[in-house]
Amino acid sequence: MFSYEVVKVCKQSGARIGRFTTPHGVIETPVFMPVGTMATVKSLSPEEVSEAGSSIILSNTYHLYLRPGHETVRKAGGLHKFMNWSKPILTDSGGFQVFSLSTLRKITEEGCEFNSFIDGSKHFISPEKSIEIQRALGSDIMMAFDECTAANTSYEKSALAMERTLRWLERSAKAAEGAENQILFPIIQGNMYKDLRIESAKRTAPFAKCGIAIGGLSVGEPKDVMYDMLENLRPYYPSDMPRYLMGVGSADCIVEGVARGIDMFDCVLPTRIARNGTAMTMHGDLTIRNAAYKEDFAPIEEDCDCYLCRNYSRAYVRHLINCDEIFGGRLLSIHNIRFLHRLVAKIKQAIWEDRLLDFRDEFIAAYRVK
Repeated sequence: MFSYEVVKVCKQSGARIGRFTTPHGVIETPVFMPVGTMATVKSLSPEEVSEAGSSIILSNTYHLYLRPGHETVRKAGGLHKFMNWSKPILTDSGGFQVFSLSTLRKITEEGCEFNSFIDGSKHFISPEKSIEIQRALGSDIMMAFDECTAANTSYEKSALAMERTLRWLERSAKAAEGAENQILFPIIQGNMYKDLRIESAKRTAPFAKCGIAIGGLSVGEPKDVMYDMLENLRPYYPSDMPRYLMGVGSADCIVEGVARGIDMFDCVLPTRIARNGTAMTMHGDLTIRNAAYKEDFAPIEEDCDCYLCRNYSRAYVRHLINCDEIFGGRLLSIHNIRFLHRLVAKIKQAIWEDRLLDFRDEFIAAYRVK
């Protein structure tokens, strides 16, 4: 049902190209996963997301639990049918949202009590409840319930959260037993402490059946710290399954992540910044609201094959964004998703040619990081 085959290893970097087989299709890695938080990639149809090159998307357990409710999705026939997406879906566990969106929350060994960000009502999610929700949603990939800590968390608190995550992993795995057509990804935690991260990786790996995730990075720490942590973790990943770096979606981080052995990425970044008028390009971001683009009738990116770049100019998109027209955000969302898939295609080509580190250096030198 689930399998992963490494089809190419870059001789220069050790980065891989793989084929990840799931019940809803084969995913070629490396891969970027657009985020459809509430069972939709915001403002886009499933057809548009697919046509942009997406082979898998992510949806959010926390949000779908609150609205419309996982039982409603179950009655609809599962998330694939509910949202009309026939390709693979990964659902996160809700852990990150519980800890980041809830101003009032109480973490215990049993789970986490929190107030809804919608109406303030009280709720409780445990590892068992998270898996119950994800089983009802019917995603291909379920995530274990974990405790994510902020980048500045002390060693002592980070160690306690890591240990709790490991205990919750045992409970998540037990709750996931017997799930049809679904697989559980465990999550490595440990904050920014190398020894905690390595210990977490060693103790998490036995729970990985066909995939493992790295959580709690890209949470406010400098990028160099994240890269260093990935470098230190690399020897401890299982070699025969995909490695998923959670919540990372900027171009430079994807290139650097693949060079350090990562296979899967997700982030709301490309669609969020699109709605604010920012276009992603191979040379850095364009803030299309700026007056410089008022009479710029070139496409967003000359060699881009997305729907926006084939049909509209920078000047037109700037006009839409500055007039708060929804179509502007939709067009930039399509472009930004397509951009990341184009970037991943270039990364794969460099892996095939055994020159990923050269590609990385060339890309970073030309990319204006903000």
